[in-house]
Amino acid sequence: MHNDFSHPSFDEASDACPRGSSSPTLACPACRSQRTICRDTGKQAGAAIGTIAGAAGGISAALSGAITGAEIGIALGAAITPPFPPLGAVAGAIVGGLSGGIAGCAVGAALGEAIDESILRNRRCLDCAHSFTIPRR
Repeated sequence: MHNDFSHPSFDEASDACPRGSSSPTLACPACRSQRTICRDTGKQAGAAIGTIAGAAGGISAALSGAITGAEIGIALGAAITPPFPPLGAVAGAIVGGLSGGIAGCAVGAALGEAIDESILRNRRCLDCAHSFTIPRR
């Protein structure tokens, strides 16, 4: 049995960050290693905040009776569980929370990525774990 482990690992240097730069892999100022990756701090924070805000908005919209995808969940829940109408509202709140969370995560991640590229520009060295900021040109 022959295994080919020549593909890059998860921690290999990424050529995708910064996305608009002509030199995507920059040397670490501490050890001069070329193995650096984006930290994606803004993207991660934006996705987390967007998910929480989107889920909260989706649940509150479902429970307030707004016309959303949550009403489909309420209708389906009512059709499936006719003797228990509160379960339809719970199903609607769950669907509304999930759809709001997904949408909020996507929007937050996109906004955070834009902040990473234009403001933060943070990288981390895979050899010495030093974090640094890419200088502006």
